[in-house]
Amino acid sequence: MTQALAFPTVSAAGSIDAYIQAARQFPLLTQEEEYCLATRFREEEDLDAARQLVLSHLRLVIAIARGYLGYGLPHADLIQEGNIGLMKAVKRFDPARGVRLVSFAIQWIKAEIHEYVLKNWRMVKVATTKAQRKLFFNLRSMKANSDGLSSLQVADIAHRLSVRPDEVIEMDTRLSGHDLALENDSDDEDAFAPIAYLSDQSGEPLHVFEARARTSLHNEGLQAALATLDARSRRIVEARWLTDDHAATLHELAAEFGVSAERIRQIEVRAMQKMRACLAPLVAQA
Repeated sequence: MTQALAFPTVSAAGSIDAYIQAARQFPLLTQEEEYCLATRFREEEDLDAARQLVLSHLRLVIAIARGYLGYGLPHADLIQEGNIGLMKAVKRFDPARGVRLVSFAIQWIKAEIHEYVLKNWRMVKVATTKAQRKLFFNLRSMKANSDGLSSLQVADIAHRLSVRPDEVIEMDTRLSGHDLALENDSDDEDAFAPIAYLSDQSGEPLHVFEARARTSLHNEGLQAALATLDARSRRIVEARWLTDDHAATLHELAAEFGVSAERIRQIEVRAMQKMRACLAPLVAQA
């Protein structure tokens, strides 16, 4: 087993094919060799032993990563993410359990690649729950063709993956969708693109100025309307509708003015009618 070869990377090798060839140069380990290296790393923190464990399993990562090429992501990136999972597996591997590293590492490699695919396959996440992840990575292979799923197919897939039928339908819809360009890249000025309705115009200077002017005008109109009321009516309206704290009840105001709650309600109704008439011209301008 050679120790002279360095850890290959795609950039150093020049291409993905050259990287794969370089990775295949590292010999596979026997069970005894693997046990000795893993023990050295676990008990003595021997980084050279860890390096040899990783190098001898690079071809495993390449094989697993090849199974995820259908998502349109770079093969090199899938491999590098899988390598991260392999290194995590080596760090946590316990040779005393009697399990080969290859069996232990597969799940770590797949988990790391899964995370990368989910984060980068589309800008919007398509799988967040456990059931959605299961469907995301299995639904394509379980569909007989690219057509929509029949009710029987939905029921069969839901049963085999232990998920709900509505989750199967939702994931099939997501995977069948197409990415849409944010901006129109054609010469047709009338063509519609998401940028036309996704842009936020509230921060534009003109809109900000208009909003401030409208707010100021409304505040002035409200104060003018309140000024038309007598002191008692104004107190009732402000206590009932214009307080940031606890709004007064009819009974609380009745106790304050020494009248019945019904009388307070009548005063409030007349005051609100008078204010609406005062504010009507302002509302018409808005």
